Amino acid sequence: MKTWIAFWNILRKDMRNYYLKPPNISWGIIFPLSWTLMFFLRSPVAVEVRDLLPGVMALSILFGTTSMLAVTITFERKQRSFERLLMAPISLNLLMLAKTGGAVLFGVANAFIPVLFASFLTDLSGVRWGPVFGGVFLIAVTSTFLGLFIAVAVKEVFEAQTFSNFFRFPMVFLCGLFIPVQDLPAILQPLSYILPLTYGADILKMAVNGDGHLSMVFSFSLLLIFSALLFGLSTNRINQKWIS
Repeated sequence: MKTWIAFWNILRKDMRNYYLKPPNISWGIIFPLSWTLMFFLRSPVAVEVRDLLPGVMALSILFGTTSMLAVTITFERKQRSFERLLMAPISLNLLMLAKTGGAVLFGVANAFIPVLFASFLTDLSGVRWGPVFGGVFLIAVTSTFLGLFIAVAVKEVFEAQTFSNFFRFPMVFLCGLFIPVQDLPAILQPLSYILPLTYGADILKMAVNGDGHLSMVFSFSLLLIFSALLFGLSTNRINQKWIS
C-alpha cells in the first residue's frame, strides 16, 4: 500500500510541478492545434481530413511526450532531486513508471485535440474508437519511453532536445503519418519498420479509415515489444550509471 501511495505522490508532484503549469498546458494545446490547423485548413475536404487525422494525432503524441519527459528528467538530474528519488523505498521500475505516467497522460490528451477539431469538419461516425483509444495509449507509452531513453543518455536539456530531434524528425517522414510506407523508396521502407510510430500510425489509420496495411494484432504486439525494450534499456542504464 505504501508503495502505491509513493507512486501516486510522485505522479501527482510531476503533474503539479510540470504538466499542469499554465505554459505547459497552453503549449500542449497550441502545439497540436497548430498541426491540426496547418493540415486541416489546407485540406478542408471531409475525406482528406479523415485521411490526415491519424497522422496529426500520432505527431501530437510524439512531440508532446518526448519533449516534456526529456525536460523533466534532465532538469531533475541537474538539480540532483532525481538522486533523492532513487533513494526512496520504492522499486526502480515503479519509480520510473511514476515519472513517466504524467507524460503518457499528457500525450493522450494531446492526441484528442485534433479529434475535437476534426469533428467540426467531417463526420467521424464509423470510427472504431476502441482501437483508437488503445492505439493512442500505446503510442503515448512508447513515445514516452523513447523520451526516457533519451533523457537518461544525456546530461543537459539542450542535449536531450537535440537527441530527441534525431529520432523525431525521421519519424515524421518514415512512419507513414502522411505518406504511406508502401509509397516510400524501397531502400527506406526497412527503416520505417524499425520505428515504433509506424505501427501506432497504422493502428490509427485502420481504426479511422480502414486503410492500414498491417494486422492490428501485429501492430499492437510490436508496440508492446518496443515499449518493454525501451523501458528495459532505460532502467538498465540508470542501474549502471546512476545507482551502481
